[in-house]
Amino acid sequence: MRIGELARATGTTPRALRHYEQAGLISSERTPNGYRAYDDGAVVRVRNIRCLLAAGLTLDDVQVFLPCLDGDVAAAPPSERGLRVALERMAVLDARIAAQTEARDRLRAALRHGSGDRVRPVA
Repeated sequence: MRIGELARATGTTPRALRHYEQAGLISSERTPNGYRAYDDGAVVRVRNIRCLLAAGLTLDDVQVFLPCLDGDVAAAPPSERGLRVALERMAVLDARIAAQTEARDRLRAALRHGSGDRVRPVA
C-alpha cells in the first residue's frame, strides 16, 4: 500500500508517516518509481503509534514499545521498561498541568484585582 492509502486507513497524514519512518517506528520498501510501499501490517502499527501518542507519550517514548506495536498494544502486558516510561511521562504531564493551573489561578486573581471582581471564572 502506498503512503496516501496508509494515511487514509489510519487517519493520519503522509507527513506524519514519513516522520514515524524517520524515527524508525515504521518501515517501507521503495517501488521502482521511488514511491514508498508499506505492507498491510503497517495499519495496525500506525494505529498503535497514534494510540500511544494520544495517551501523551512522545515518539522517543514509543520506541520502548516497538516489540508490541504489531499486536494489540492496549491488551499486551506492560514491560517494566514500558511502565517506567509511562510513569515518567505521567510525572511530566502532572508537572505541566500543575504549572498551567498555577498560571491560570494567577491570571484569574489579576483579573479579579484589576476589574473589581466583575470577572467571573469560566472554570
